[in-house]
Amino acid sequence: MENDALQKLRVWAFRQRGGIWTALFVVILALARPLPGRIVPGLILVILGQLLRFWGVGCITLYRGEEVKAQRLATWGPYALVRNPLYVANGLLGLGWAWMSGNVPTVVFLAAFYVLYGVLIVPHEEAFLARKFGREYEDYKKRVGRFVPKNFSREALSHVGAGGYDASILLKSEIHSLLVTVVGTALILSRLWW
Repeated sequence: MENDALQKLRVWAFRQRGGIWTALFVVILALARPLPGRIVPGLILVILGQLLRFWGVGCITLYRGEEVKAQRLATWGPYALVRNPLYVANGLLGLGWAWMSGNVPTVVFLAAFYVLYGVLIVPHEEAFLARKFGREYEDYKKRVGRFVPKNFSREALSHVGAGGYDASILLKSEIHSLLVTVVGTALILSRLWW
């Protein structure tokens, strides 16, 4: 029964991830007490996160929606380094916002990120990928870390450039993400004055 309830929670979290992310941002914004010395490091994290999103999105064709889906197993580009580069990118963006905002928002963000992605969303996606791709996915999991690279060997790095990249996906799918990043960053920075 507990596994069934956890599975339902994971499905719900996956479907609501955008709304949950928005709610988390609102909490960070409400708690924000930006510190001038943390602005530049925070902005660097935000920029790195957005660039990683651009790289990751260009390597896959499907990633938005209420259902987990994959036409093929992406193992190139940033997916050769970590299995979840879009979530790592989101983590960098959120950590950048939280870091600029102060210590309490940073702790809140890290805890929420761990629960949202580490406990709920990623295990849900991994179960789907294991069912769909079987042994291929299991081998990939052995080689590539979930959020942190396992190795930087020549063999591992050879996969970075092995697949395709479609920049047109950015125009279709990432304009919204870029707008959210810019507006979110501006709102956090505006807390310097109110």
